[in-house]
Amino acid sequence: MNDKNENAHVHPASPGRAAAKVALIPGGVRGIGRALALRLGGEGWTVAACYRRSEDDAATLREDLGRLGVPAWIVRADVSTAVAAAALVREAEDRFGGIDALVNCVGAYRRVSLLEESPEGWNAMFDDNLHPVFYLCRAAAPGFIRRGRGRIVNFGMVNAGRLAAQPFVTAHYIAKAGVLVLTRSFAKLLAPHGVTVNSVSPGFIDSGGISQDELAQSFKQIPAGRMGTPQDAVAAVCWLLSEEARYVNGADIQVSGAWGV
Repeated sequence: MNDKNENAHVHPASPGRAAAKVALIPGGVRGIGRALALRLGGEGWTVAACYRRSEDDAATLREDLGRLGVPAWIVRADVSTAVAAAALVREAEDRFGGIDALVNCVGAYRRVSLLEESPEGWNAMFDDNLHPVFYLCRAAAPGFIRRGRGRIVNFGMVNAGRLAAQPFVTAHYIAKAGVLVLTRSFAKLLAPHGVTVNSVSPGFIDSGGISQDELAQSFKQIPAGRMGTPQDAVAAVCWLLSEEARYVNGADIQVSGAWGV
């Protein structure tokens, strides 16, 4: 990741645009992450985001943010490794003089019977969903502590805290339960430094990460009578990033239309 990387580009701010807060959104080019990047960019934030394989989605996001006049840095990075996660945070801080919010949107979803799960598939769920949250929060914490402020939002999974049987998404579910523990642990450690760490746990969100067949089968289980949208999850994140939520720390907000309650 450097200035010569063809995948990294910073759009200049529009004339008259005030200095913006900076949001780092790993996994921010698709689904909820993309919707969040566009929402924050429209509200005056500078957006830094990374992706692993979604080059076409990254290019589209760059174009959309560019049309909005949003200063943005979109780069390829595999944050399932500690070295890459630390490098991403360090370069974002160097480019923008620090970051104000870290929103961890990374995470793949895999549906397979536990009896048919492979060791590789099992490990991948933790590499994709749990380990990056630890690496990125740990890397961002020193900068937040130095500045005496910051926001971290992680993504869990609805009802992960209940530790219920999940025979077809077992590794994913365990990883998301781990995210809740990490969130609360970082919240307790960083609260004395003016940093909040919270999580948002979506239910069924039509964001492209779940097959249409699975969404259709689950629709009748949702008391709200409709599928969630990326914007529903984004609204919760934006509130946690706001000054209104400055005393909310270690919380988990379920965005599920009362599904699974």
